[in-house]
Amino acid sequence: MFMFQRLVEGPGVRLASAFALALAVALSASGAQAEEAHAIAMHGKPALPADFTHMPYANPDAPKGGRLTWGMLGTFDSLNPFIVKGLAVQQMRNYVVESLLARGNDEPFTLYGLLARSVETDGERSYVTFRLDPRARFSDGKPVLAEDVLFSWQLLRDHGRPNHRQYYSKVTKLEALDPLTVRFDLTGANDRELPLILGLMPILPKHAIDVATFEETTLAGSIGSGPYRVTAVKPGASVTLTRNPDYWGRDLPINRGLYNFDEIRLDYFREANGQFEAFKRGLYDFRVENEPLRWHDGYDFPAAKSGEVIRDTIKPGMPQPSEFLVFNTRRPIFADIRVRQALTLLFDFELINRNYFFGLYSRVAGYFAGSDLSAYGHPADARERELLRPFAAQIPPDILDGSYRLPMTDGSGRDRTTLRAALKLLSEAGYDLDGTVLRNRATKVPFTFEILVTTRDQERIALAFQRDLKRAGIAPTVRSVDPVQFDQRRLAYEFDMIQNRWDQSLSPGNEQYFYWGSAAADNPGTRNYMGARDPAVDAMIAALLEARDHTAFVSAVRALDRALIAGFYTIPLFNVSEQWIARWNRIERPKATALSGYLPESWWSKGEPQASQAK
Repeated sequence: MFMFQRLVEGPGVRLASAFALALAVALSASGAQAEEAHAIAMHGKPALPADFTHMPYANPDAPKGGRLTWGMLGTFDSLNPFIVKGLAVQQMRNYVVESLLARGNDEPFTLYGLLARSVETDGERSYVTFRLDPRARFSDGKPVLAEDVLFSWQLLRDHGRPNHRQYYSKVTKLEALDPLTVRFDLTGANDRELPLILGLMPILPKHAIDVATFEETTLAGSIGSGPYRVTAVKPGASVTLTRNPDYWGRDLPINRGLYNFDEIRLDYFREANGQFEAFKRGLYDFRVENEPLRWHDGYDFPAAKSGEVIRDTIKPGMPQPSEFLVFNTRRPIFADIRVRQALTLLFDFELINRNYFFGLYSRVAGYFAGSDLSAYGHPADARERELLRPFAAQIPPDILDGSYRLPMTDGSGRDRTTLRAALKLLSEAGYDLDGTVLRNRATKVPFTFEILVTTRDQERIALAFQRDLKRAGIAPTVRSVDPVQFDQRRLAYEFDMIQNRWDQSLSPGNEQYFYWGSAAADNPGTRNYMGARDPAVDAMIAALLEARDHTAFVSAVRALDRALIAGFYTIPLFNVSEQWIARWNRIERPKATALSGYLPESWWSKGEPQASQAK
């Protein structure tokens, strides 16, 4: 139930004060330990003390000024990233709209004060209280108040994205204790991450938002409390953000050395090759390279040879980003796990890695590669076995004992061992070869499906897989669509197979329900693209959220990894152990790198560019 106490002098405030006093007495009597803190960590304690001066990965002496131009692939039709409808500009978050707390990017999951100067919770995390910084202001000069927090929570709970609706509906009650203090009652949520999730809630101005039209796309720049304001929009082409000279939080320790550019310009390109050519001409300042062939031999243009373009290789400490071909198990053709296992056998990674990726990639099963959260290659410990015991029938012994390995071919493109094993599984699932065509035994319908792609790189992998499948009598079609249509079909689950990547942190939490929880399977706009509906997966997500210490947490995440591996929802393509960043030398970055990797908000302009920007 939503409860709001009017923020005016008089009985309401006295009542709130009396309530706070009674709460403190009750907590003291119960022995619960709760005190105000400058930060909150999911497990353990924050790394930085209350008197820290800046984040370790920021240069507090970075000069202010200049412009940073991003080159974005795709397009946009909305400046509201908090709703399902439309293709939104994601940079509106943090640059324009702030949250109560901000991430410390050198820690798995720790939040430090931003709009809220302090946070308080108890050992059970049955409530969380935030006290707002009295200096906090929206860009129109109006103060950020408790009523804005209450408004934002209710708005996003009722009209926001599915993850917002899911998380915020766990709140039993929210109330304003005074004009700058809010308390979330989390009784019964049994979710230790929820105080942190609420700390990251975007705070929107109650006085400037029409609830009736909130779920509609808009190109009007919203009012936020962040360091930038929207100053120019060219629909589908570009967005310009300009520093707010009156930004209230510019001197906060969490911000010192960050947000150094006077202007952020987001330029959109419809096609990947055109995007790269624009970078070569200096039309935008940096790019994150995801294509090994291009990284290997594509940076031979004059500016790269002369040093005007700098290439940085960064090794973050996070789970390695992993690419997958995703089965849409909502489709009958992929409902049988044996079919999914067979197609996994037919993917020839060894051939593709050698011919396409110069051997730069590795490949593991699972979703937390390169970290101690990964179950791949590790035997389950006693805690994992206990968690998975109710679901033992669906976790194969080799996945449980860590001996399972992804299939390896001889790299020839004609491996007979994997082909025989795949055809055996397909026969068990009801498919037989009829000459050179694989058909359903009962209906005689050929086995075929569509692989949906949107980039040249995705198309190249899909075509290679198409050749692999042809050996088994399977004839998929590869359909290339523009980024807009791809996103629309992906969000609506209107595809048979797509390529996708889930970026994971060292502190996976509630978002795992959004990625593969059963409740998200038929809810458009979630990232459960494969349509997983698995009680084992749901139970393991619940276990990782309940974990009190790091050891129990790692066991729960590994158990989740095993349940997902056992479901064969995807074909693992490759893992990326490095971030490849190319930037023009007019952009400088700190020597220290955050645990999470590159952070454009920590960069700054070097002054006058050493080479003229091409026109």
